[in-house]
Amino acid sequence: MSDTPKVKGPASYFPSIEKTYGKPIQHWQDLVRQQQGKAHMQIVTLLKTDHGLGHGHANAIVAATLAETKT
Repeated sequence: MSDTPKVKGPASYFPSIEKTYGKPIQHWQDLVRQQQGKAHMQIVTLLKTDHGLGHGHANAIVAATLAETKT
């Protein structure tokens, strides 16, 4: 059995996102961080329409990135 905890939540999508779109998660999170003041779904729509991400992948990136700033 592995001692490494299984990644859960939005971050569980990150390996697939990197493989599918060929860019590191940091790239996508930087784009999200540049969208200050926009609502979650506005940013999801931006990633989908301007960058071709699927809904689930875009949603996972936005959710994980916005959660970083909430305490």
